Amino acid sequence: MTSRESEIQRRTERSVTHVTKAVFPPTTNHHNTLFGGTALAWMDEVSFITATRFCRLPLVTVSSDRIDFNHPIPAGSIVELIGRVVRVGNTSLKVDVEVHVESMCSDSRELAIKGTFSFVAVGDDNRPVPVLPGHAD
Repeated sequence: MTSRESEIQRRTERSVTHVTKAVFPPTTNHHNTLFGGTALAWMDEVSFITATRFCRLPLVTVSSDRIDFNHPIPAGSIVELIGRVVRVGNTSLKVDVEVHVESMCSDSRELAIKGTFSFVAVGDDNRPVPVLPGHAD
């Protein structure tokens, strides 16, 4: 394993992010389920935190690659968002975010949403910079 690969593995493990939220009426739609836009905002925030924890540099979101809404999230649920870095380039990285839904009254847990977000690290001039300074490809 190269020095860069070792550093990526170490940073990836340390940057996994878990955020837990309760789904209350202000975040739900006319179906009494979580607004898709609210879910996306939460996912973007968790992916940003994960990416920032990985490289500790200013970042910009450049894309959300694919978002799969597999299960509705009803009001009164607990959701856990989990962010993980899944790919590291020279100036960019990708983060997968899973959203798991749990009932407040039972032990059931289900993967409700999954998506991938891409980020680019930027310097003071807003131009791309290496996500791992000193570890060029």
